[in-house]
Amino acid sequence: MDIGISRRPRILGLGEPTHQEDVLLELRNDVFRRLVEQDGYRVLAIESDCLLATAVDDYVTQGTGTLDEALERGFSHGWGGDSAPNRALLTWMRDVNADRPAGERLRFAGADGPLEITGPESPRAALTWINEYLGRPCGAERLEALLGDDQRWTNPATMFDPTASVGQSADARELRLLADDLVARLEMDTPGLIAATSRDEWDRARLYARTAQGLLRYHHGMADSSPLRVDRLLGVRDSMMAANILAAAEWGRTLVFMHNSHLQRTKSSMRLNFDLRPRWWCAGALLDARVGDDYAFVATAVGTIRHHEVGTPPPDTIEGMLYARPGDRFPADPREVAAQNPVARTSEWFGYAPLDPAELAAIDGLVFVRDCTGS
Repeated sequence: MDIGISRRPRILGLGEPTHQEDVLLELRNDVFRRLVEQDGYRVLAIESDCLLATAVDDYVTQGTGTLDEALERGFSHGWGGDSAPNRALLTWMRDVNADRPAGERLRFAGADGPLEITGPESPRAALTWINEYLGRPCGAERLEALLGDDQRWTNPATMFDPTASVGQSADARELRLLADDLVARLEMDTPGLIAATSRDEWDRARLYARTAQGLLRYHHGMADSSPLRVDRLLGVRDSMMAANILAAAEWGRTLVFMHNSHLQRTKSSMRLNFDLRPRWWCAGALLDARVGDDYAFVATAVGTIRHHEVGTPPPDTIEGMLYARPGDRFPADPREVAAQNPVARTSEWFGYAPLDPAELAAIDGLVFVRDCTGS
């Protein structure tokens, strides 16, 4: 699939305007296959739990477990399971890796933190893993006492009630200091740790360490009662995404597949209600600031999602102008579209975000998909 840009940066973002549409996942698969075969890309990072994704990476790189187990255990938000495009992707990656030496195999990464829709996960898994890797510098009993019951961390009431969060409790403050000490030890002992384990294990330790810190930072924000609470939470999430993507790119040239709003170069925003419209620097903006020309962003726009009552787009919108062209899936020049002065499209369905005409100047490429027909 041609994505409409000639340059191939170290990190290439391919956005989507909605989730869980097979046609968009098939587009992702086609783009990644072409990038691997023609441009030497080696890594795919998607908007899914970074810790769960290690099961997928182990499967495609080493054949650990089964395909069904990788699909069931390796994706968050219900995006694995019986997904035919995900099954095809993992099967293809595993087949490619069967003929490659270890240092050249395709890799899979989750870019998101362990942050489900109703709130963040407990920091238990991340802290326990890094503590074990480092030889238990923090006693297991002490760590368990500070963590307590996982339900106090995952209580969905904290989404709307900061007082229900334990993120600024004495235990949480001590856990943040403990996590900081574990990260410092990981950094200070790098040569010995790599020699005693392996670079891959050390890389994974870094993943668990930054996830532990990010989760504790997010929980701290959950307990914040200020007007900027949601802005900061969204900012923490996207900063975790950016860190995971930068780490994945250390393995090789990387395709990142996430929502358009996470990959754009400008501040993201969303309307939660009439009074609340948070704004935050998203992962794409953070990556652009960090690596500059080593980052590029290709947005995807769609015409219809009729099973969610998203019908034919108005002709004066970005989607409407592209819908009038022939073809089911094709690249378009964002500058050419912008020159036609499109207006913003609106959607009654919360799960779809039309492309904002104001964003056209800050994207490198545009792909149009005419119809999403459901899974």
